[in-house]
Amino acid sequence: MPNSKKQQIKQSFLSTFSEQYAALMPIVNSPMFAEKLADMFKLLIPTNNVMIISNPSKNLPILEYNDLPPENRASIANQYVNGTFLLDPFYLAARKQGKNGFFHLIDIAPDGFEDSEYYKTYFKHSGLSDECGYIIQLADHGEKFIIISLGQIAVSETFTDKHLKCMKDISPLIESLAKQHWLSGEHENETQFDVRQQLETALECFGKSMLTEREIQMVQMILHGYSSKAIAERFNISLETVKLHRKNAYAKLDLSSQGELFNLFINSLINNEHYEGGDPLISYFGLSVVV
Repeated sequence: MPNSKKQQIKQSFLSTFSEQYAALMPIVNSPMFAEKLADMFKLLIPTNNVMIISNPSKNLPILEYNDLPPENRASIANQYVNGTFLLDPFYLAARKQGKNGFFHLIDIAPDGFEDSEYYKTYFKHSGLSDECGYIIQLADHGEKFIIISLGQIAVSETFTDKHLKCMKDISPLIESLAKQHWLSGEHENETQFDVRQQLETALECFGKSMLTEREIQMVQMILHGYSSKAIAERFNISLETVKLHRKNAYAKLDLSSQGELFNLFINSLINNEHYEGGDPLISYFGLSVVV
């Protein structure tokens, strides 16, 4: 592309961004802010799905804005908030790694993400073909953060390097704007029961009453979207050993596929409204003792 054409595109992007940013400033702290912020992103790059998710320090994620397809918006949103978020690469990057800034999905997702049941059940069910977005830390160590997800729905194209670079370049300004909105006037009850930690503990303990330590490790890695090769490399074991552990874990849980494993995990979380620790499968299967 000729330099003059590139310069025109850059000037157009900056002009649009400047106008939209200026329009957003007066409505910080207003109920319209999240929607108008989403509208700005749709003008800047070819995204037809924006999700803005606030993650309080102790509560479940809050969908501040989403424009998923109307026909499955409610079911996808409910599934995400009630437990699927624990497997979201953006959530894990923010919560477990403390990442902050702009990221493309392929840079933070496990190598086997497209074969994971999270990808097949949630990501593809949402209609997404690509995703990028911002992680904005509102407190240290992944305690409180905002995720702004920019996706493409029902298209085969992915975001171009030009799109990604432009969005990364404005990351400091997006972070500043988001912090002004989500930090000001916030009064979170610090004695509130830690629902988020409760679900994270349930994931960590999933299967402990029925599986060996190594089988639990395999199940955890599979749920998070790691390939058999990546699992083998992580634990310095052979692919055949990984397959054997997976086969044994599936047999003990009476499962035959990764899809059934994913559904068992989600259903065990939903079933445990009053989870107090330990393996959520004990309550789900009605076990009276740990086996």
